[in-house]
Amino acid sequence: MSDRQPLISKAFQSFQKDTPDHAKAWGELVVKLAQASALDAKTGQLVYLAVLAALGRTSGIPFHVRQAKETGAPREEVLSAILTGLPAVGHVVTQSLPAAIEAYDAE
Repeated sequence: MSDRQPLISKAFQSFQKDTPDHAKAWGELVVKLAQASALDAKTGQLVYLAVLAALGRTSGIPFHVRQAKETGAPREEVLSAILTGLPAVGHVVTQSLPAAIEAYDAE
């Protein structure tokens, strides 16, 4: 395969493998929430990236960067979304930049 990091964190992989019923229920909820959203898919992914970065949840960044890219978000929009929270939460958001850049530039 490759030396790249997997898009899904080890914790989430464990969640899916070791508690499949919970993971299935979670997945169904996520799909329903996305369907209920007034945001288009690209905007939803960019907002999600901003929230992850503001919370310092870098493990989710690669997966959602890939999702944003697949919905048509250019690299500049992904990076801008991550930095959106900079005035509100400070430099914690910059911790997400390396993972975002690596994920966006992969393949």
